[in-house]
Parts: sequence; structure tokens; C-alpha cells
Amino acid sequence: MFYYCSIVKAKTKISSNTPKNANFFLSLQHWLKMIFVPHKKNGYRPHVIRSYGLVAVIFIVLGIQAGYNLAVTGSVLGRQTTITVSSLLKSTNDARELAGQLPLSINEQLNQAAYLKAQDMFAKQYWAHDAPDGTKPWSFFGSVGYNYDTAGENLAKNFASTSAVMTAWLNSPEHKANIVSSDYVDVGFAIVSGDIDSESTSIVVALYGKPISVLGYSSNSFSDAKSSGQFSILSQFSVAVQSLTPIASLGLVIILAAFLSAAMAHKHRHKLPKKLRLSWYRHHGLYKATGLAIFALILLFAYAGGQI
Repeated sequence: MFYYCSIVKAKTKISSNTPKNANFFLSLQHWLKMIFVPHKKNGYRPHVIRSYGLVAVIFIVLGIQAGYNLAVTGSVLGRQTTITVSSLLKSTNDARELAGQLPLSINEQLNQAAYLKAQDMFAKQYWAHDAPDGTKPWSFFGSVGYNYDTAGENLAKNFASTSAVMTAWLNSPEHKANIVSSDYVDVGFAIVSGDIDSESTSIVVALYGKPISVLGYSSNSFSDAKSSGQFSILSQFSVAVQSLTPIASLGLVIILAAFLSAAMAHKHRHKLPKKLRLSWYRHHGLYKATGLAIFALILLFAYAGGQI
């Protein structure tokens, strides 16, 4: 008898918890609908696109970006890069394969020369192929004892990922020419971070070379891929997408949710109270959706700030 009563008591306890769970999910559903979905109870003006809701979206998106940067780089505006020598080599040889060229081999002398070039830029505070004191790029080849027949240099600054760097280089005719040239057999890379003009900067140096032949003949040809630093809007968009951090992607998702809410509000504008329909609120959803789209583009292109 005691055993039977215990079972009944246990069953009663479980069933008593069920309404609490149901109430929680019903409450959550109610608040999500009030925040994001235009309907009669919120006056067809979801809370996320009211003034306080939009301010909250901006502060949340910018706050998580700043917090992430601070945690990862130690600075609110710090830059994070995932670029590595091995990934640059693979991407370079993938591009060469598509162009019908043989792969390049990593050369430790060129790696060292690339590192010396990056350090020289930080030491002398410049961003260019030629140093302010007249030092030429090919001087770094000589510093490490790499006697070249043909050589070249590509530079990149403040890119977050290898794919972003390669997208920028391959969309620049001068830089692409160095990457896919049949004249080179060796390559060296350096990824170095520091400060230029008091700004946190990450520099990528790529040096391409072909050593002097066994016969000792050398044309001593050097190609430094000079560029204005600008590339097409489409390329910038591609670079930005490939440079997004997980937190930046989350920020865009939050903005997208608010944008869709604004778009739905505009669709239901005819259901607004007459007083609001006669004011700017008739098209408030369209205005706010446009503003959110601009905010999303600003956030996205903030990750397209690299230069070549």
C-alpha cells in the first residue's frame, strides 16, 4: 500500500510541474511576439523598432563588438588576424593551379627577408614598397643572401583572414601578376603586428623569387605590385564577408531581425490608428528598415578596411 501511494505522489509531482513549463514557453512566445511581430496588442509597432528598441539594438551590437575585441586583442578597437604562412602558401598555390602554373615552394631565406621588410616598415613608420630613406624592396633579398634572377613583392595591411588578403590581391592586376607569374619558383611570407602612426597595424609581406641559375646569368628583374590601395566595391564586400568575426556575424543577425520586424510593420501600416496613419508613422517601418540596412552595411564594411 505504501509503495502504491509513493508512485501516485511521484506522478502528481511531475504533473504539477508541467503547467509551469507550459506557462514559461507561453510567456516567452508572448514577449517575442510583442518585441518582433506587429499585431493589435502592440499597436502594430513592435517594441524592437520603437525608439528605445532601436537604441538597445545599437548598444547591444556595438557593445558585443567592443567586448569581443577587448577580450581577444586587449583593445576595444584592436584587430584580430587569423592569417598564417601555411594558409597563404596553400591559397597562393591554389590560385596558381587555376592559372595553370606550377606551385611555389616556401623558402626560409625569403621568409626571413619578408620579416625584415615588415620590421623595417614598423621601425621607420611607413607603408610602401620603398622606405622613406630610399631603401628598396630588393635590398632585403640581399640581406639574407638570396641572389635572385627574378623577384617580386606583394604587401597587405589590416586584413583579418587569408581569404580576404587573397581576394584583394587577386582582384588587383599587379598583385595577381606576382601570384601567378611563371617566373617564380620560391615564396616567403611574414605576418607581423605593431603600430604605425600610433595605430594598431597588421602587415603581410609576400616575397616571390627565382634564384640565379647555375650558369650564373641574372636579369635582376624585380616587380613590386604598386597599387592605390583601393579595389572594387564588389571586392570590398567579398573581403568584408570573409573577415567577419563570429561576434560581428551575431551583430548582423540581430540587425537583420530588427530589419525584418520593421519591414513587417511597414506592410501592416494600414492597420495603424488613424491618428498615426496621418503622421510620419505611416511609413515609420520603411524609414527604420532603411536605417537598419545602412547600419548593417556600416558594420559590414568596417571589416573591409584592409589595404594593398
